[in-house]
Amino acid sequence: MSDKKIDDVTGISTTGHEWDGIRELDNPMPRWWLWTFYATIVWALAYTIAYPAWPLISSATNGMLGYSSRAELRTELDGAVAARADYAAAVAAAPVEDIIADEALRQFATSAGAAAFKVNCVQCHGSGAAGSAGYPNLNDDEWLWGGTPEDIRVTIAHGIRFEADGKTRFSEMPAFGGMLGRDEVTALATHVKALGEGGDLSGPGAELFANNCASCHGEAGKGDITLGAPDLTDAIWLYGSTSADIAAQIRAPRHGVMPGWIDRLGETTVKELTVYVHSLGGGQ
Repeated sequence: MSDKKIDDVTGISTTGHEWDGIRELDNPMPRWWLWTFYATIVWALAYTIAYPAWPLISSATNGMLGYSSRAELRTELDGAVAARADYAAAVAAAPVEDIIADEALRQFATSAGAAAFKVNCVQCHGSGAAGSAGYPNLNDDEWLWGGTPEDIRVTIAHGIRFEADGKTRFSEMPAFGGMLGRDEVTALATHVKALGEGGDLSGPGAELFANNCASCHGEAGKGDITLGAPDLTDAIWLYGSTSADIAAQIRAPRHGVMPGWIDRLGETTVKELTVYVHSLGGGQ
């Protein structure tokens, strides 16, 4: 049963709803609002006819205007590729040193290299290229295989200990755990730690170092980039700097593998990566 009544003051019928003695008037919607509502309905119908809208089993209606967001994106991408084509061609044709010397090319290659680094390199070297245990920090001045633009390019292109590439850089430290006793390994680790901390170098580890390590790391422990032998006199340690870490590396060394990227990314992207890595601050 309807409880609608006519309001005595306004003469307007109520909706039949009542809260605590307060009745709701059944006022009609404002004309402007009603016409706006109708207009949105007409607009929605027109939009679904003009543009892709109605889902079908395996596609959707194409719309009378033939608009496609995929086609629009492809046009924008093609425009971006065309805009950078001249720079990309110049990078492809120039040696890395010439790219770095040219301000415009260097900026282009650095930006492109930064994007390629985020896709391919951050998994190991980190988003800031600071590395982690077993993965070199690319921001410092220590380079196992040299930090010149060409050195960096070769490392990126062919990798380290990457057997799938015949031009990969390869070095391997022997496991001295099978050649030296426990006390000798401890003495050698103590000597190596002292090299980087300025400690006493006259202990029993000195002779062990001269006989077993100097051929690669040098008599003073400065390393050799032609062999990929690290400098043992600085504060940069790939696998840790404690005596236990050093002893473990002497006893059974770990050897990381970096893939060669030339076949996956191509020469141009490798150059762009080279310029970016060189720009991080540690390039020679």
